[in-house]
Amino acid sequence: MTEYAALGFDPAPGNPATVLALAKKLGASAASLGEASLVVKDLVSHSSAWQGEAATAFRASLSQDLPRYLGAAHTSLADAARRLTGWHDTLISHRTLATRYEAQAAAAKTEEALADARRLARELASEHGTAARRVAQTLNAATDRLAPKEPGLLASIWNKIVDDPADAMSNASAILGAIGALVALACPPAGLAIMLVGSGLSLAALAMHTSDPKFRKSLSDGFTKGQFDADFWKSGVTLLGDTAGAVPGVAAVASGAKAGTAAARAAMAAAPEGSALAGLAPGATAFRQTAWTTAEDLRQVESPLTGWAMRSSPQTTRERVGVGVAGAGALTAALDYGPDNEALEHSSTAVDGTRGVLDDAPSAIRKSGHVWSAIRP
Repeated sequence: MTEYAALGFDPAPGNPATVLALAKKLGASAASLGEASLVVKDLVSHSSAWQGEAATAFRASLSQDLPRYLGAAHTSLADAARRLTGWHDTLISHRTLATRYEAQAAAAKTEEALADARRLARELASEHGTAARRVAQTLNAATDRLAPKEPGLLASIWNKIVDDPADAMSNASAILGAIGALVALACPPAGLAIMLVGSGLSLAALAMHTSDPKFRKSLSDGFTKGQFDADFWKSGVTLLGDTAGAVPGVAAVASGAKAGTAAARAAMAAAPEGSALAGLAPGATAFRQTAWTTAEDLRQVESPLTGWAMRSSPQTTRERVGVGVAGAGALTAALDYGPDNEALEHSSTAVDGTRGVLDDAPSAIRKSGHVWSAIRP
């Protein structure tokens, strides 16, 4: 504080040389980003000769997000450089005044003259602080525009659902399956209804996944090119889960359709004029009753491996184990909407794969056989 010993404080703290050096660095960075933005735009405009899936993805990526981010960063850094340059000039002006007031205070012969110099220094300090805060707010705003803000939790979940609706249906099916299994412990009809909705979502997910060329390619490349990578295993586990989850719903509808058709034909044959409308009500009733009964029967069908491992356990314990197995699937489905983590994703795939091999697949096979014996001609 010896530089302003007479005043007793520094009215205009700051280092103009440091501020100017930072402003020059920011200006150079802004110029580089501007050049990068032009290069990206040039790449997009000259990539029309490149065709194919990779080319489409390349152009989509460059023409959407990257140029916008580069432009925002360029504008923000250029604005920050201008603000800092202005602050550099203001700082020099304020420090010149501070030096003058210090000289007045040091030369003061009376208390009144010293007090007047210090009053002017305090007014300068107040003005200096206000200007510094204004510049700081501007720089903070520029920093916020340098890169896109991370979306919130709900926005992130919604984005993942919109980006991959097929996976969203698979995840929703797994979560509903666990909820249905838990509710069925206290209220079997309500639990069964929830599980049937989940089965319908699995069927929809299966249809969407198998119609997706990228999904099919990740599987076919494994068998034709030996590319048994993470995408292959994830797609394989997803396909297994969708298929196993769809079995109860498909089986219930198939058995209900057979019973409903038989009842409708019998009603039409018994009608005086053989009207098609005569079989509508009996057919619908038979369909509903048989489909529900079949679904309830299948709900109680367990994996042969689970049945063998728990052959000496009471039924309530087996049902709780079933809830736990379904809960593991719900947990991995929920984790899919968390932050991207490659290790966590691989772990979830391993858990789902193990669950599918030991429980879902054997259970689905047994359920399919159970229904086939009932609906076969």
